[in-house]
Amino acid sequence: QTCALPIYEIITDRILKQLEAGTAPWHKPWQTKGPNGLPRNLVSGHPYRGINVWILASSGYASPYWLTFRQATELGGHVRSGQKGSPVVFWKFGTREVQDGEEIIERKSVLCRYYTVFNTSQCEGLPVQPEATESLPHINPIESCEQIVTQWLDKPTIQHGSHRACYSKSLDLVQMPDRVSFDNGEEYYSTLFHELTHSTGHPHRLNRSTLATFERSGDEKYSAEELVAEMGAAFLCGFTGIENKTIRNSAAYLQSWLEVLKQDSRLVLVAAGQAQKAADLILNQPPSTPGV
Repeated sequence: QTCALPIYEIITDRILKQLEAGTAPWHKPWQTKGPNGLPRNLVSGHPYRGINVWILASSGYASPYWLTFRQATELGGHVRSGQKGSPVVFWKFGTREVQDGEEIIERKSVLCRYYTVFNTSQCEGLPVQPEATESLPHINPIESCEQIVTQWLDKPTIQHGSHRACYSKSLDLVQMPDRVSFDNGEEYYSTLFHELTHSTGHPHRLNRSTLATFERSGDEKYSAEELVAEMGAAFLCGFTGIENKTIRNSAAYLQSWLEVLKQDSRLVLVAAGQAQKAADLILNQPPSTPGV
Protein backbone atom coordinates (compact mmCIF):
# COMPACT_ATOMS: atom_id res chain seq x y z
CA GLN A 1 0.00 0.00 0.00
CA THR A 2 1.14 3.55 -0.62
CA CYS A 3 0.47 6.63 1.42
CA ALA A 4 -0.86 9.46 -0.71
CA LEU A 5 0.78 12.70 0.39
CA PRO A 6 -2.45 14.74 0.00
CA ILE A 7 -3.87 12.94 3.06
CA TYR A 8 -1.34 14.77 5.22
CA GLU A 9 -2.18 18.10 3.59
CA ILE A 10 -5.94 17.56 3.81
CA ILE A 11 -5.87 16.64 7.53
CA THR A 12 -3.54 19.53 8.42
CA ASP A 13 -5.78 21.97 6.55
CA ARG A 14 -8.90 20.68 8.30
CA ILE A 15 -7.28 20.98 11.72
CA LEU A 16 -6.05 24.51 11.05
CA LYS A 17 -9.54 25.57 9.95
CA GLN A 18 -11.03 24.13 13.14
CA LEU A 19 -8.44 25.93 15.24
CA GLU A 20 -9.24 29.21 13.48
CA ALA A 21 -12.96 28.69 14.02
CA GLY A 22 -12.52 27.80 17.69
CA THR A 23 -12.75 24.36 19.23
CA ALA A 24 -14.85 22.74 21.89
CA PRO A 25 -13.04 21.77 25.11
CA TRP A 26 -11.01 18.57 24.80
CA HIS A 27 -12.48 15.51 26.49
CA LYS A 28 -10.62 12.43 27.61
CA PRO A 29 -11.72 9.68 25.17
CA TRP A 30 -11.79 6.91 27.76
CA GLN A 31 -14.53 6.85 30.32
CA THR A 32 -14.21 8.55 33.69
CA LYS A 33 -16.72 6.17 35.22
CA GLY A 34 -16.53 2.45 35.48
CA PRO A 35 -17.96 0.89 32.31
CA ASN A 36 -19.01 -2.18 34.27
CA GLY A 37 -20.75 -0.85 37.37
CA LEU A 38 -19.71 1.10 40.46
CA PRO A 39 -16.42 0.12 42.13
CA ARG A 40 -16.80 -2.51 44.84
CA ASN A 41 -14.65 -4.83 46.92
CA LEU A 42 -14.32 -8.28 45.38
CA VAL A 43 -14.32 -10.11 48.74
CA SER A 44 -17.07 -8.30 50.64
CA GLY A 45 -19.08 -7.15 47.64
CA HIS A 46 -19.57 -3.79 49.33
CA PRO A 47 -19.51 -0.73 47.04
CA TYR A 48 -17.03 2.02 47.83
CA ARG A 49 -18.41 5.37 48.94
CA GLY A 50 -17.66 9.06 48.72
CA ILE A 51 -14.48 10.20 47.04
CA ASN A 52 -13.37 6.58 46.68
CA VAL A 53 -15.96 6.10 43.93
CA TRP A 54 -14.34 8.87 41.91
CA ILE A 55 -10.78 7.72 42.64
CA LEU A 56 -11.43 4.14 41.53
CA ALA A 57 -13.97 4.73 38.76
CA SER A 58 -11.67 7.21 37.02
CA SER A 59 -8.84 4.69 36.83
CA GLY A 60 -9.96 3.32 33.47
CA TYR A 61 -10.18 -0.40 34.32
CA ALA A 62 -12.92 -2.53 32.81
CA SER A 63 -13.58 -4.50 35.98
CA PRO A 64 -15.42 -2.80 38.87
CA TYR A 65 -13.83 -5.17 41.42
CA TRP A 66 -10.98 -4.16 43.73
CA LEU A 67 -9.12 -5.80 46.60
CA THR A 68 -6.06 -5.39 48.78
CA PHE A 69 -2.72 -7.13 48.24
CA ARG A 70 -3.50 -9.36 51.23
CA GLN A 71 -6.96 -10.24 49.96
CA ALA A 72 -5.52 -11.25 46.58
CA THR A 73 -3.04 -13.54 48.33
CA GLU A 74 -5.72 -15.06 50.56
CA LEU A 75 -7.76 -15.89 47.46
CA GLY A 76 -4.82 -17.79 46.01
CA GLY A 77 -3.84 -15.12 43.52
CA HIS A 78 -1.35 -12.26 43.44
CA VAL A 79 -0.87 -8.73 42.18
CA ARG A 80 1.26 -8.69 39.03
CA SER A 81 4.78 -7.37 39.45
CA GLY A 82 5.16 -3.66 38.84
CA GLN A 83 1.47 -2.80 39.29
CA LYS A 84 0.63 0.38 41.20
CA GLY A 85 -2.30 0.41 43.58
CA SER A 86 -4.93 3.07 44.17
CA PRO A 87 -5.62 4.72 47.54
CA VAL A 88 -8.93 4.19 49.29
CA VAL A 89 -9.70 6.73 52.00
CA PHE A 90 -11.69 6.01 55.16
CA TRP A 91 -12.52 8.02 58.23
CA LYS A 92 -12.19 6.70 61.76
CA PHE A 93 -14.49 8.39 64.26
CA GLY A 94 -13.96 8.15 68.00
CA THR A 95 -13.54 10.06 71.21
CA ARG A 96 -10.54 11.08 73.26
CA GLU A 97 -10.12 12.42 76.75
CA VAL A 98 -8.53 15.84 77.17
CA GLN A 99 -7.67 17.94 80.20
CA ASP A 100 -9.76 21.09 80.47
CA GLY A 101 -8.55 22.93 83.55
CA GLU A 102 -9.27 20.60 86.42
CA GLU A 103 -11.76 18.56 84.42
CA ILE A 104 -11.24 15.70 82.01
CA ILE A 105 -13.69 15.87 79.19
CA GLU A 106 -14.36 13.76 76.12
CA ARG A 107 -13.97 15.24 72.66
CA LYS A 108 -14.83 13.72 69.33
CA SER A 109 -11.90 12.80 67.11
CA VAL A 110 -11.78 12.17 63.38
CA LEU A 111 -8.81 10.46 61.78
CA CYS A 112 -8.29 10.08 58.05
CA ARG A 113 -6.65 6.84 56.99
CA TYR A 114 -6.08 5.15 53.68
CA TYR A 115 -5.13 1.76 52.35
CA THR A 116 -4.14 0.55 48.90
CA VAL A 117 -6.29 -1.55 46.60
CA PHE A 118 -5.71 -3.13 43.21
CA ASN A 119 -8.13 -3.77 40.38
CA THR A 120 -8.66 -7.42 39.55
CA SER A 121 -7.30 -6.59 36.08
CA GLN A 122 -3.95 -6.02 37.81
CA CYS A 123 -3.97 -9.49 39.38
CA GLU A 124 -3.41 -13.08 38.33
CA GLY A 125 -4.67 -16.39 39.70
CA LEU A 126 -7.88 -15.06 41.23
CA PRO A 127 -11.05 -17.18 41.20
CA VAL A 128 -13.65 -16.43 38.53
CA GLN A 129 -15.15 -13.04 39.22
CA PRO A 130 -18.88 -12.71 39.84
CA GLU A 131 -21.11 -11.39 37.10
CA ALA A 132 -21.21 -7.61 37.11
CA THR A 133 -24.54 -5.85 37.26
CA GLU A 134 -24.03 -4.10 33.93
CA SER A 135 -22.97 -5.58 30.61
CA LEU A 136 -19.67 -4.51 29.11
CA PRO A 137 -19.85 -2.29 26.05
CA HIS A 138 -18.36 -3.98 23.01
CA ILE A 139 -15.75 -2.13 21.00
CA ASN A 140 -15.38 -3.83 17.63
CA PRO A 141 -11.92 -3.84 16.06
CA ILE A 142 -11.66 -1.59 13.00
CA GLU A 143 -9.91 -3.63 10.34
CA SER A 144 -8.04 -0.77 8.65
CA CYS A 145 -6.69 0.38 12.03
CA GLU A 146 -5.80 -3.10 13.23
CA GLN A 147 -3.88 -3.65 10.00
CA ILE A 148 -1.66 -0.63 10.65
CA VAL A 149 -0.90 -1.73 14.20
CA THR A 150 -0.18 -5.37 13.35
CA GLN A 151 1.89 -4.64 10.25
CA TRP A 152 4.26 -2.23 11.98
CA LEU A 153 6.95 -4.73 12.90
CA ASP A 154 9.15 -2.26 14.80
CA LYS A 155 6.39 -1.15 17.14
CA PRO A 156 6.86 -0.95 20.92
CA THR A 157 5.22 -3.35 23.36
CA ILE A 158 1.52 -2.49 23.82
CA GLN A 159 0.02 -3.25 27.23
CA HIS A 160 -3.65 -2.80 28.20
CA GLY A 161 -5.23 -2.42 31.63
CA SER A 162 -3.63 0.88 32.62
CA HIS A 163 -5.53 3.78 34.19
CA ARG A 164 -4.16 6.12 31.52
CA ALA A 165 -2.69 6.18 28.03
CA CYS A 166 1.04 6.87 27.95
CA TYR A 167 4.35 5.95 26.32
CA SER A 168 7.47 5.07 28.32
CA LYS A 169 10.65 5.86 26.41
CA SER A 170 12.85 3.96 28.87
CA LEU A 171 10.77 0.77 28.53
CA ASP A 172 9.69 1.36 24.91
CA LEU A 173 6.20 0.54 26.16
CA VAL A 174 2.75 1.88 25.29
CA GLN A 175 0.24 1.56 28.12
CA MET A 176 -3.47 1.82 27.31
CA PRO A 177 -6.72 1.64 29.27
CA ASP A 178 -8.82 -1.40 28.48
CA ARG A 179 -10.54 -1.13 25.12
CA VAL A 180 -14.01 -1.13 26.70
CA SER A 181 -13.17 2.05 28.63
CA PHE A 182 -13.30 4.17 25.45
CA ASP A 183 -16.24 6.09 24.05
CA ASN A 184 -16.01 4.16 20.79
CA GLY A 185 -13.59 2.25 18.58
CA GLU A 186 -12.48 5.35 16.70
CA GLU A 187 -11.37 7.10 19.89
CA TYR A 188 -9.56 3.96 21.03
CA TYR A 189 -7.48 3.82 17.84
CA SER A 190 -6.92 7.57 17.80
CA THR A 191 -5.46 7.33 21.31
CA LEU A 192 -3.36 4.28 20.38
CA PHE A 193 -2.07 6.07 17.26
CA HIS A 194 -1.13 9.05 19.47
CA GLU A 195 1.00 6.89 21.75
CA LEU A 196 2.52 4.97 18.82
CA THR A 197 3.50 8.29 17.24
CA HIS A 198 5.30 9.19 20.47
CA SER A 199 7.21 5.91 20.20
CA THR A 200 8.58 6.81 16.76
CA GLY A 201 10.75 9.41 18.49
CA HIS A 202 12.69 6.69 20.35
CA PRO A 203 16.47 6.87 19.74
CA HIS A 204 16.49 3.63 17.73
CA ARG A 205 13.73 4.93 15.45
CA LEU A 206 13.59 8.62 14.44
CA ASN A 207 15.43 9.93 17.52
CA ARG A 208 13.14 12.96 17.63
CA SER A 209 14.55 15.74 19.78
CA THR A 210 11.19 16.74 21.30
CA LEU A 211 10.88 13.23 22.79
CA ALA A 212 14.56 12.65 23.54
CA THR A 213 15.39 15.82 25.46
CA PHE A 214 12.31 17.19 27.22
CA GLU A 215 13.03 17.68 30.91
CA ARG A 216 9.58 17.54 32.47
CA SER A 217 5.92 17.32 31.60
CA GLY A 218 4.59 20.70 30.57
CA ASP A 219 7.82 22.27 29.34
CA GLU A 220 8.01 23.61 25.78
CA LYS A 221 9.64 20.52 24.28
CA TYR A 222 7.07 18.29 25.93
CA SER A 223 4.31 20.50 24.55
CA ALA A 224 5.85 20.38 21.07
CA GLU A 225 6.07 16.58 21.29
CA GLU A 226 2.37 16.43 22.16
CA LEU A 227 1.60 18.40 18.99
CA VAL A 228 3.62 15.91 16.94
CA ALA A 229 1.89 12.92 18.55
CA GLU A 230 -1.61 14.28 18.00
CA MET A 231 -0.86 15.32 14.42
CA GLY A 232 0.52 11.85 13.78
CA ALA A 233 -2.64 10.32 15.24
CA ALA A 234 -4.78 12.59 13.06
CA PHE A 235 -2.83 11.55 9.94
CA LEU A 236 -3.27 7.86 10.73
CA CYS A 237 -6.97 8.38 11.44
CA GLY A 238 -7.26 10.08 8.07
CA PHE A 239 -5.39 7.26 6.38
CA THR A 240 -7.79 4.69 7.88
CA GLY A 241 -10.91 6.76 7.23
CA ILE A 242 -12.00 7.37 10.83
CA GLU A 243 -10.98 11.03 11.09
CA ASN A 244 -14.54 12.38 10.90
CA LYS A 245 -15.24 10.94 14.36
CA THR A 246 -11.95 12.04 15.92
CA ILE A 247 -10.71 15.22 14.26
CA ARG A 248 -12.77 17.63 16.39
CA ASN A 249 -11.32 16.21 19.61
CA SER A 250 -7.84 16.22 18.04
CA ALA A 251 -8.18 19.92 17.26
CA ALA A 252 -9.32 20.59 20.83
CA TYR A 253 -6.33 18.67 22.19
CA LEU A 254 -3.93 20.61 19.94
CA GLN A 255 -5.49 23.88 21.07
CA SER A 256 -4.82 23.01 24.71
CA TRP A 257 -1.11 22.65 23.96
CA LEU A 258 -0.98 25.69 21.69
CA GLU A 259 -2.10 27.74 24.66
CA VAL A 260 1.02 26.56 26.47
CA LEU A 261 3.03 27.52 23.39
CA LYS A 262 1.61 31.05 23.20
CA GLN A 263 -1.23 30.16 20.81
CA ASP A 264 0.96 30.12 17.72
CA SER A 265 -1.01 28.01 15.24
CA ARG A 266 2.00 27.96 12.89
CA LEU A 267 3.53 25.45 15.27
CA VAL A 268 0.97 22.95 13.96
CA LEU A 269 2.72 23.16 10.59
CA VAL A 270 6.08 22.45 12.22
CA ALA A 271 4.59 19.53 14.13
CA ALA A 272 2.94 18.26 10.95
CA GLY A 273 6.33 17.86 9.29
CA GLN A 274 7.60 15.74 12.16
CA ALA A 275 4.32 13.83 12.36
CA GLN A 276 4.50 13.04 8.66
CA LYS A 277 7.84 11.29 9.18
CA ALA A 278 6.35 9.39 12.13
CA ALA A 279 3.31 8.28 10.14
CA ASP A 280 5.51 7.15 7.25
CA LEU A 281 7.50 5.02 9.68
CA ILE A 282 4.39 3.42 11.20
CA LEU A 283 3.00 2.78 7.71
CA ASN A 284 6.27 1.13 6.67
CA GLN A 285 6.72 3.79 3.98
CA PRO A 286 9.95 5.44 2.85
CA PRO A 287 10.17 9.06 4.09
CA SER A 288 8.16 11.37 1.86
CA THR A 289 8.90 14.97 1.04
CA PRO A 290 6.90 17.22 3.37
CA GLY A 291 4.00 18.80 1.55
CA VAL A 292 3.14 21.35 4.20
